[in-house]
Amino acid sequence: MMISTRGRYALRVLVDIAEHQNVEGYLALSGIAERQGISKKYMESIMTMLSKAGFVDAVHGKGGGYRLNRSPKEYTVLDILNVTEGSLAPVACLSDEDFDCDRKIECRTLPLWEGLFNVVSEYLKKYTLADLMKL
Repeated sequence: MMISTRGRYALRVLVDIAEHQNVEGYLALSGIAERQGISKKYMESIMTMLSKAGFVDAVHGKGGGYRLNRSPKEYTVLDILNVTEGSLAPVACLSDEDFDCDRKIECRTLPLWEGLFNVVSEYLKKYTLADLMKL
């Protein structure tokens, strides 16, 4: 499993918002992009994804920007990566419920992949934006 820049940047951006929104309210994308060293254009696509998923509130126009719509401790790393990366499953048969594998019943390796998926999911579920703010 490899986490893309989209997933890594989403985490950085959300931590940035969490750290600055109490002082500045809605945060302009340009300020976040500058602090994080991420292109504004790439951040726009990430923020659109996060906004559609209900992770941030967005206000357009002068004085607008983005803010979290709940406490940083309510955002798990797993939830954020599921939005930005899609499934974190290590194999196709676990990433898509509609995936029909003829060998699923007799597959000797499926328990291995299920175990890996569960370990990764449980690990990422333990961390929140609030935790990342402390690191």
